[in-house]
Amino acid sequence: MKDVVIQFLVKQTKLSAERLDQVLEVPKDPTLGAYAFPCFSLAKEQKKAPHVIAQELAQTKKLPPGILKLQAVGPYLNIFIDMLTTAHETLATILKQKEKYGQGKAAQKETILIECSSPNIAKPFGIGHLRSTIIGSSLARIASGQGAKVKTLNYLGDWGTQFGKLIVGYERWGDTKKLKADPITHLLDLYVKVSADPTLEDAARAAFAKLEQGDKKYLAFWKQFKELSLVEFTEIYAQLGVTFDVYSGESLYNTQKDAVLTELKTKKLLKKDQGAEIVDLELYGLGVALIQKSDGTTLYATRDIAAAQDRQKKYKFTQMWYEVGAEQKLHFRQLFKLLELLGNTWAQGLTHIDHGLYLGEDGKKFATRKGKTVFMKDIVEEAQELATHEVMKREKLSKKEVATRAQAIARAAIIYGDLKNNRTHDMVFDLDRFLAFEGDTGPYLLYAYARARSVLTKAQYKPGKSLKLTKLTASEKALITKLAQFPEACQQAYDQRTPHVIAGYAFQLAQAFNEFYHAEQIIGSTAQASRCTLVQAYTQTLKNALLLLGIEPLEAM
Repeated sequence: MKDVVIQFLVKQTKLSAERLDQVLEVPKDPTLGAYAFPCFSLAKEQKKAPHVIAQELAQTKKLPPGILKLQAVGPYLNIFIDMLTTAHETLATILKQKEKYGQGKAAQKETILIECSSPNIAKPFGIGHLRSTIIGSSLARIASGQGAKVKTLNYLGDWGTQFGKLIVGYERWGDTKKLKADPITHLLDLYVKVSADPTLEDAARAAFAKLEQGDKKYLAFWKQFKELSLVEFTEIYAQLGVTFDVYSGESLYNTQKDAVLTELKTKKLLKKDQGAEIVDLELYGLGVALIQKSDGTTLYATRDIAAAQDRQKKYKFTQMWYEVGAEQKLHFRQLFKLLELLGNTWAQGLTHIDHGLYLGEDGKKFATRKGKTVFMKDIVEEAQELATHEVMKREKLSKKEVATRAQAIARAAIIYGDLKNNRTHDMVFDLDRFLAFEGDTGPYLLYAYARARSVLTKAQYKPGKSLKLTKLTASEKALITKLAQFPEACQQAYDQRTPHVIAGYAFQLAQAFNEFYHAEQIIGSTAQASRCTLVQAYTQTLKNALLLLGIEPLEAM
């Protein structure tokens, strides 16, 4: 029905369908109509007050089929539609499109490369990389659903001065048994030990310089540290249900640093400053970009320039999204400007999709009670233990089924606990709250889905060839209205690059179903067939929404 409303307004206002699609609103109060058109955008052109324009539009006599009436409320034109028509169209569309319901064409001309997760090799996969992993993966699904060709890229932090410290530490205190038994913990201990000793700074810098120059012994250490790290990272990704199309790393671009420096010199951008190579970006309000240190070693800014240029050659992207924390805003602004100054017109398609921090319950940066590094492995294990306890106290199941459900619940809790928040905001990480089966949580949504599936199982529901609705109750109207809004939510999530739009929609949809479930008899009622069809449409839509977030629903809980 939205298309009908838009085409009607195109004729009445002369605005484009694209513009109307952007400004058309859905009133929170359903008694105010299905849609509301704000008349502010017409005020300047028509030289009339918005409320006057709304009143004039409300007098339109000839309305298209499906639109019942128009009503002026201040500067808004409220549009009331025929709910039976909307219900038939919405349910028929969902049952026909199934897993494709909600998909659109907003990005069908785009090729999008999404860099996300990007943990540091030889360091624990900390909670700080979780947001990038979850948000980036969800955005990939959302963009793909809008027709984009999407590739996700995990750009590993596998190069840099920290490897000089690790090499120095391993040569002095390395233990092959500890490295084999628990590689990440042992490497972290070595890194901390070297970092605490300022007398080893020069040795660490020298070691990294030798690594960049291709020292075989040091390259062997580096390769071993990287392979051991990837084993642990892969296990965590599997537990989160996350995959990547491409694994890459800063080390790939170490050999291209000279080409970057030459290109910057050719463009007369590079300057010497106390032995270091810099680019002065003060003219653009971006300070100074450090390209090469005085000891000849590179920084990740140098490698990021080479990486972006290489990716454009390989993938021919129209857009590249860097899903990285907000603390890197200046870095990416400098990077995009540098690429632009080098003459890369495609740099206009680069976007830093930032996110806030995880906070503890005290409002400070999240940390364990002992103040040590937070290992993601420990977080996942704790979540699964808590979920296992919840599953076992509710129902007697086989060990295999308990494990399956616990993993799904833990995954839903962690992912939804993050994605329900606007990515730009800091958020409190509270695992106990995330795992609650009531309220705005992942486990609640899994339960809301499973309960609806159980209704269909008990009713022995089979989709019919035709659907005939003669009247609708208030709760049925509310649920159908919410179902019809899913495609709009999907496009909004893409346009704003914000998965929380989908998360919020999923929770509102579950609430609408909950009210319908308690208000209406389904099994055994005279309207059983139509109501089961409504439940089927609800489960399909909720499943589609959850999958966009990276959550696989359970058929039973």
